[in-house]
Amino acid sequence: MKEIRKAFCLKYLNLFSVPLQMLGVCIGYFFIEAISRHSMLEAFTYMTETPLVFLYNAFLIFTTTLIVYLFRRRVFFRTILFIFWMGLGIINGVLLTNRVTPFTGPDLHMITDAFEIADKYLPPFFFVLTVIAAILAALGLILLFFKGPRYKGKLRYKVNIPLIILCVAAFAGTTKLALEKRVLSNYFGNIAFAYEDYGYPYCLATTVFNTGISCPRDYSEKAVDDIIKSEDTLSETGEQRPNILFLQLESFFDPTLVNYLELSEDPIPNFRKLMEEYSSGYFKVPSVGAGTANTEFECITGMSMHYFGPGEYPYKGILKETTCESAAYVLKELGYGTHAIHNNEANFYSRRIVFSNLGFDSFTSSEYMSTQDDTNPNGWIRDKNLTQYILQAMEDTEGPDYVYTISVQGHGDYPEEPVMEDPKITVSGGSSDAVNNKWEYYCNQIYEMDQFIKELTDALSQLDEDVVLVMYGDHLPTMDLTVKDMKNKYLFQTEYVIWDNMGIKKKDQNLSSYQIAAEVMDQVGIHEGNVFRYHQARRNTKDYQVDLEMLQYDILYGEQYVYDGTNPFEKTKMTLGVKAAELHSIEKIADGQYYIKGANFTQSAFLEVNGELVEANFIDENTLLVLDTELVTGDEVDVAIRSNSSTHKVLTRTDKYLYTEPVEGRGEAKLELKIQENTEEDTKAETETKTETETEQQDTSSEQSETEE
Repeated sequence: MKEIRKAFCLKYLNLFSVPLQMLGVCIGYFFIEAISRHSMLEAFTYMTETPLVFLYNAFLIFTTTLIVYLFRRRVFFRTILFIFWMGLGIINGVLLTNRVTPFTGPDLHMITDAFEIADKYLPPFFFVLTVIAAILAALGLILLFFKGPRYKGKLRYKVNIPLIILCVAAFAGTTKLALEKRVLSNYFGNIAFAYEDYGYPYCLATTVFNTGISCPRDYSEKAVDDIIKSEDTLSETGEQRPNILFLQLESFFDPTLVNYLELSEDPIPNFRKLMEEYSSGYFKVPSVGAGTANTEFECITGMSMHYFGPGEYPYKGILKETTCESAAYVLKELGYGTHAIHNNEANFYSRRIVFSNLGFDSFTSSEYMSTQDDTNPNGWIRDKNLTQYILQAMEDTEGPDYVYTISVQGHGDYPEEPVMEDPKITVSGGSSDAVNNKWEYYCNQIYEMDQFIKELTDALSQLDEDVVLVMYGDHLPTMDLTVKDMKNKYLFQTEYVIWDNMGIKKKDQNLSSYQIAAEVMDQVGIHEGNVFRYHQARRNTKDYQVDLEMLQYDILYGEQYVYDGTNPFEKTKMTLGVKAAELHSIEKIADGQYYIKGANFTQSAFLEVNGELVEANFIDENTLLVLDTELVTGDEVDVAIRSNSSTHKVLTRTDKYLYTEPVEGRGEAKLELKIQENTEEDTKAETETKTETETEQQDTSSEQSETEE
């Protein structure tokens, strides 16, 4: 009797296996979203408020599970697929406890290093549990494969294969219809928000398969040649070579544009005054509440993010693989020194790799700043410290300079509780005290950034050199703003101003971030670079966007007809910091205690003894204090600058010396230079290249502290 009931159940389970499989997928997908959102309630709200999006994502997962009908061991393959999808949900959930950026296509490069990455993100106890669970799962799968149930009916491939193909075609048609009806979107202004709006499976699949720039339909050598010829209306580049400075201000915009806010005073009086006196306007950016690197990419290259895949970061993809025409390369050909500055760590967004591929001679990150202790309540280095490094970069070269500076002070996450005892600016009008507190913190940060703008322009006005300074916000802050909240009715824009000491005529216009470099060059008579010349000649013409897409494709992914088939840009031997650290002497002051004397030290400097880093107390730019370490004759010593990211990789180091103890047991020790200068291999290892995996791990670890970029 028991066997009869079992056979009866199996018969009906097999008969209704497809709808039951879909039901199981829906239940499983609900838990995937709950894990990703860290809330069952939020997952339920997502399911009930956007049922079409929920069902589409369930349909996506269901389509991948149809492969089980080609095998007899269906339970085994269903288990494999369950582990796969649930594993992706768990990975995303874990990552989102440490960073705002969800799990995306580029993160798949790190799968081979899953255990090393898990070790960084999980506490030791949970990491051990994860390893044990993985081992048990593997053993369970082996047992299931050999001992698990098998389908005993006939495998009707002639029916099953066409039905699977039909289902895949139906899914493709559903995707097309969902995009046309705007149930889904293939452009992500904020990738974190997109995952919440359009579901984890769809967004992950999109970031995996929809990357780069698709080949334009009419792409050919003649078409590219016609685009280049269309730039012939431009005049020749003149003799003027002013310093060209860009200042990208983190999350900086005018909060008086928010309808509901009431401010005790204007938080950006200096920026507003400059907008009244110099060329200015609205500044269209590619993202909202995040995407610093993409605004940066557009400003440096003149290329539009619109043609890339949704949520894509060229800094994490193509620009790690190849050099790219940029303002730095173009101006370098005219005799400019090219410098990047950022008061955050060097590895984030792969900048340490990418800036070499964009033509920068030097990159001063937070590790090479001695002002690391001057931070705001959120722990970000205050922007006012950037002035000295901008001036230092300009002083380092005899000719004109192109300096691209990325600020960080306005960065979130903005606290919901008061953190300032006597704020300069008070805020009201928000929907709650928490909202008002976030805005109050933000407004006081941009007030300080506005004071920095005045200090910088005052310092630049004292120079006996021509200077053009472009300032703008990279995106709106992460404040859950909607179009209805904004007086200008648009979220993808901030404002810009072009300050100068040359008397350039004021010209007010709205610009996109990919147009700004071409506009500045045009104002000073520079007409170089294929992309920048294109904007100068074609901005208000027919087929402007169509031809821009083709030009970008040709340069980054195509045959490079614009360069006669060969990329002319070589990766620069970029230095980290304008001035390298130097080790001059070591003075023994007591047993185990030493003064390390040199130059250009920062809080990221460590004494390195026989390849091991030794903690050093930063005294000033010329002095470090080492405690509880005993040096002996023959030790190999140098000073290393260590990354501020959680990986703590050594970025650069001084020359190496052999240490000899002082004769009387105290005083200055003898240092014998061991290596005159770093070999070419050392330089490459320390300042230019990392393996793909190492760089991705550094980026991922860095993102633990990045909540908006």
